[in-house]
Amino acid sequence: MRKSFVVLTLFVGALAAGTAVGQAVPDTLGRIRAAKAINVAYSPESLPFSFRTSTGDIVGYSIDVCKRVIAQIGRAVNEPNLKVNWIPGSVSERLAMVASGRADLECANTSMTQMRLASVDFSNLIWIDAGGFIVKAGAPINQVTDLNGKRVAVLKGTTTEGTLAKLFQAKLVNATIVPITDALEGIRMLEAGQVDAYAGDKIKLVGLATQAKDPNALAMLVEEISYEPYAFALPRYDSALRLEVNRALTQVYVGGDIDQIYGQWFGKLGKPTPLLSAMFILNSIPPQ
Repeated sequence: MRKSFVVLTLFVGALAAGTAVGQAVPDTLGRIRAAKAINVAYSPESLPFSFRTSTGDIVGYSIDVCKRVIAQIGRAVNEPNLKVNWIPGSVSERLAMVASGRADLECANTSMTQMRLASVDFSNLIWIDAGGFIVKAGAPINQVTDLNGKRVAVLKGTTTEGTLAKLFQAKLVNATIVPITDALEGIRMLEAGQVDAYAGDKIKLVGLATQAKDPNALAMLVEEISYEPYAFALPRYDSALRLEVNRALTQVYVGGDIDQIYGQWFGKLGKPTPLLSAMFILNSIPPQ
C-alpha cells in the first residue's frame, strides 16, 4: 500500500512538472493573432542588411527576407494584413527583446552562437559572413600581426568584440580594443586617425565604408578572423513559430525571391559565392 502511494505521488509530481513545462512554452502565434500585429526588432544602422533611411524607411537584405517571413506568419494566423511594429536596437538589445517577449521576431544581421542559444532560439541561416578589418589605404597594415601597438575599434556587444581579445592573445598582438556603440563612429574614428583599424563583419564593413567621406581611402584586409552565420532570433521553445519562419525561408530560397533580394543589395559584388549558394540550398526544408 505504501509503495503504491509513493508511485502515485511520483506520477502526480511528474504530471505537475510536465504541466509546468507546458505552460512555459510560448504561444507567439496566438499572441500575434490576438493583437493582429507583430513586434519585430531590427538594427537601424546595419547597412546593407537592416537600416533606417533618412526618410524613415526600414530597408535592407534582412528586412526584405523578413517581410516574406511576416507575410507567412500572417497567413498562418489568418491575418494577411498584420500591423508591423518595428523596434530598433543594438544586437544585445534585440536579443533581450526576443528573450523577454517584447519582440516576437528579430530581423537584422545577428550571428547564431551557442552562447546566444541559451536565451533565444534561431531560424535557419539567412547569410554567411566572415569577420575582418578595414584600415586606411596605404597604411603599413596587411595582416593581424601588423596591428601590434595599434588601436582597433569594434562594435560593442558583437561576436567580433569577443573574438578580437582571443585572437590578439593567441597571436601575441598587443593591440588596444576600442569598443564603440555606433557603427558609423568607427568609420569616423578611422578617418580621423583615432584608431588604426575597424573590426567587424566584412559585408557590413563594406556597407559602412561606402558612407565614408572618401571610400577609396579605405581598404579591407584579406585575412578573415571569424565565421559569422546570420539567422533570425526567435523565442525559445516556440516550435510553431519557428516552423512558419523556416517555411517562409524555404519559399524564399527555392521560389526565386532570393535572387531578386540578393541582386538588389549585393548585385554589384557579383554572384553569390559557392558557399552562400550552398547555404540557401542546405537551409531549405522539403515540404513532405
